[in-house]
Amino acid sequence: MAHILIVDDDDAFRESLAETLGDLGHAIAQAGNGHDALALLSGNTRIDCMFLDFRMPDLSGIEVLERLRAIPAREALPVVVLTAFATSDNTIHAMRLGAFEHLTKPVGRDAIASLLAKIDASNRGSSSSSSPALAASNEEPADADTLRLLGNSLALREAQKQIGRAAATDSTVLITGETGTGKEVAARVLHDASRRRQAPFVAINCAAIPAELLESELFGHAKGAFTGAVAQRAGRIVDANGGTLFLDEIGDLPLPMQAKLLRVIQERTLTPVGSNANVPIDVRLVAATHRDLAAEVAARTFREDLFYRLNVIPIHLPPLRDRPDDILTLAVHFLAAAAHLVFRPRNNFA
Repeated sequence: MAHILIVDDDDAFRESLAETLGDLGHAIAQAGNGHDALALLSGNTRIDCMFLDFRMPDLSGIEVLERLRAIPAREALPVVVLTAFATSDNTIHAMRLGAFEHLTKPVGRDAIASLLAKIDASNRGSSSSSSPALAASNEEPADADTLRLLGNSLALREAQKQIGRAAATDSTVLITGETGTGKEVAARVLHDASRRRQAPFVAINCAAIPAELLESELFGHAKGAFTGAVAQRAGRIVDANGGTLFLDEIGDLPLPMQAKLLRVIQERTLTPVGSNANVPIDVRLVAATHRDLAAEVAARTFREDLFYRLNVIPIHLPPLRDRPDDILTLAVHFLAAAAHLVFRPRNNFA
């Protein structure tokens, strides 16, 4: 039997959820607002799991979750965030702060039972140390209105949750998906949700740069390193120092460059072309490809050791045909953008 705290200002929903959880054999505590919930959490009341509403009048679910993570005894408490309408922003933010799950109301009995079983298995399988996600900064992410992954389909929400979890760490991320699924948008959203959001986001399309120029573009070069190198250049990896380096179409990287990139990832240093100096770097690497890298490894066109270095946190973006529920959302967005361009006021220089 688990002791579960339900936090929701909707009395009817809270009582209904409490009844369902009680029927499943669990002990229930309730709070109708964020302040009452934090008062319970600050005490010695046994709480094994919390169901937390996203939108409440006093404190939002995100604010409660942020304050909860500052309570040492509760920092690893499994939290299920509930919302009447999921968005990319609230999904990613909740997962970045270590939410176990983010669900849309209403939630069925079978789904609740399955979720509690996953939480129990996670608790039994976890070590005494807290999850890496709990090390996330409590600072607000950058304004998410500037860029987002549009859509609320189940397939896209899974990707949004993975992005939120990844944003709480500095681990390397590999984003896969067909051309046009929004891999660079996902990388930028990940950067904006991470602790590196104030540092540069540098994007490089590995397929768009000639192979003979790619090493200099990435690693930089010393003055006089080759014909035309009239000045020293730092390179795009150094440009991204402190922030995020996004390597798009990583599957098109030539094999010699794959070996050099692997060394940079392993050593966290690079050597500019024509130089003997080792330059230390601090970047979060996000790579993306439309290719099947596992098949490329089998065909010996992509290094296996580099693949495993990149595939630390895999995120797959589904094509639109697999998420038809998002078509209307995307259509409304693009129509609004087109209308803004058509009807935007123009300066009159007459």
